[in-house]
Order: sequence, then structure tokens, then C-alpha cells
Amino acid sequence: MRIAIFYEVPPQLNFDFLEPFARLLININLDNAFTPSTNIAIASMLVFIQALIFNYVVNNHNLLAKPSFLPALMFVTGTSLFMPFMILSPALVSNFLLIWIIDKFLKLGKSANSITTVFDIGMIIGLGTLVYFPFMVMMVMIFLALLLFRAFSWREWVAGVTGFLTVFFFLAVFYYWNDNLSLFYQIWKPLGNKFPSVFKINYNDYLVLIPVAIIIILASLQLRENFFRSFISTRKAFQLLFFMFIVAAASFYLKPDFRTWHFLLCVPPGAVLLAYYFSNAKKRWFYETLFLLFVLSVQYFLFV
Repeated sequence: MRIAIFYEVPPQLNFDFLEPFARLLININLDNAFTPSTNIAIASMLVFIQALIFNYVVNNHNLLAKPSFLPALMFVTGTSLFMPFMILSPALVSNFLLIWIIDKFLKLGKSANSITTVFDIGMIIGLGTLVYFPFMVMMVMIFLALLLFRAFSWREWVAGVTGFLTVFFFLAVFYYWNDNLSLFYQIWKPLGNKFPSVFKINYNDYLVLIPVAIIIILASLQLRENFFRSFISTRKAFQLLFFMFIVAAASFYLKPDFRTWHFLLCVPPGAVLLAYYFSNAKKRWFYETLFLLFVLSVQYFLFV
């Protein structure tokens, strides 16, 4: 899936490991630490590791008809859609945290007291925000998950916010110690950005998404057909992942200079839906041909 980028390695690749506001706390400069080839190789290894972890999470929560490596396959394929997906980026690193919180979200309905779990999710989102600021919108998912999986408890709702604020409380203290508290307030300015009403899109760059859209439509029809025959926990899980996909895609507006790799955050929830279709499809000749066309279209648009 990464032949195209190894065939024509970019002359220079930068890797911004942390948001600028977090570098006062953790001063790790990896901008030019790797050669382009090393950058791509490490990114490929990270994707492979993420795919295995993601596969375990999906199978562990019985989201598909039977355990398989389909989630990992769809994850690897999804992270190969565009060239920018194949390099080290904050969104790629954040996917480790996103997979982690997906696992914790899916455990909410299985425990009697979820305050600790929700607090942990809030802290993970806080850490993810230090790496990539738009990751903050996953706070919305805490409230959606609580609505889906839990009866209302104000302690659980407050626990998630408290966990998130704990991370930034320590960051604020560090800013205060360094007489930079005024700069701390600048961190939150992107929250005032208006959602863009006009988009400049080169549609030729996104033709590769047509096979993805077809598979997602087929998966949605399949899911609708089996919806009321599924376990309640499975229904709620797919509703959660659907909202996560939307929230992750919409969060780009928090980063005025966002790049295409931002949409790597959509891959984990999207990969579950793709895997669901191939796990439940009946006509083998059709779904295997569809997947082959999907892979070939990805490779074609990467080379042209």
C-alpha cells in the first residue's frame, strides 16, 4: 500500500511531534530528526502496530460477526488513501490515543461505576490535545458516550471534564512558573474560530474516496438490515463510532493550517464500518472484486 511513496520519496519531511504551546513543558525537537525514508518507514511501523491493537479492540468487544483480521486490514488500507497519511504526523500519533479511548468508551456500559474510566478518558484527551490541538473535540464524545451507555449521573459528566482540565492545570502551573501565563490564554483562541462556509477543494484529489463511499453505503444498508437483530451494546457501539467519525472530520476547523493527514483521525471509526460490510457480505465474488477495485484505485490515484 506504500509502494507509491517509497517509489518517489519526498525531498524533505518535517515532523511536529507536539503543539507549540506544549513545547515549553516537553522540549523534544523532532522536526528534522529523521530522513524522509526513515520518517516513512517509522510511520509504516506505527500504522502496523496500531492496526494490531485496533484489531484486538474490535474483536474483544465483539463488534463483528466473528473475530478476524478484517479490522486491521481495513485500518491499514484506510491509512493508505493519501500520500500525507503515510508520513509521521501528530494525527498519526494521536490515533494511538484514539484507539485507547474507543476501547474505554466501549467498556462504559459494562461497569457499575464508570467515574474512574471517564476521568481517564478526559486525561487521555488532554494528553492528545498537547500532541494535536483538534483532538480536544473528542470531549464531545464523552458526553455522547455517556448518553448512549449510561444513565445520567452528574458525577460521571463532571469526571470527564475534570480529567481533561487536570492536564491543563499542570500546564498552566508550568506556564506560571516561567512567567508566561499570558501566553497560556492564547492556547484557547482557536476555539473561537468560525466553522468555514466556503471550501476550496480539488475534487480530482479525492476521487479515491468513491470506492470508500460505495462500501460505506453498502455497510450502512447491511447494518440497517441487521440493526435490531444485533445486541444492544453493538448497536450503541456503532452509533458511537458513527458520531466519532463525524466529530473527527469536523474538528479540522480548529487548526487554520490543517493538512490532509488530519483526517487520519477518521480512519479508526471508519475502518470498523468497512470491516462490518466485508464481515457480513454474502456474495464472495462481489465483495472480493469490490475490495480488489478499492485497492487498485488507491494505488492508481497515488501514482497519478
